Amino acid sequence: METTRQQKISRLIQKELSDIFQKDAKSMHGVIVSITKTYISPDMSVCRAYISVFPSERAEEILDAINKQNARIRYELGTRVRFQLRIIPELKFFIDDSMDYLEHIDELLKK
Repeated sequence: METTRQQKISRLIQKELSDIFQKDAKSMHGVIVSITKTYISPDMSVCRAYISVFPSERAEEILDAINKQNARIRYELGTRVRFQLRIIPELKFFIDDSMDYLEHIDELLKK
């Protein structure tokens, strides 16, 4: 169960990461990346961010590129939220495959 503070910080980080990825969308030709959900640890030191990639065939490639730029993304996040947060959390990115799962279930139901 997340506390109210964790929920507020998660929403703040999700919004700012979304803005960062929207700005970087020009460098990722033909790919849409969105932050679907963020979870912050109780000590506010680690943030798990789930990303959705369209088209999903390039999800692993995009995740690798994001993980290689993790330090730059964290720095940019830090410059945006430096007045709201004392410690900028470590970012861990994961693929959100819930849309692929929904499509698979939909295909099974159509049969």
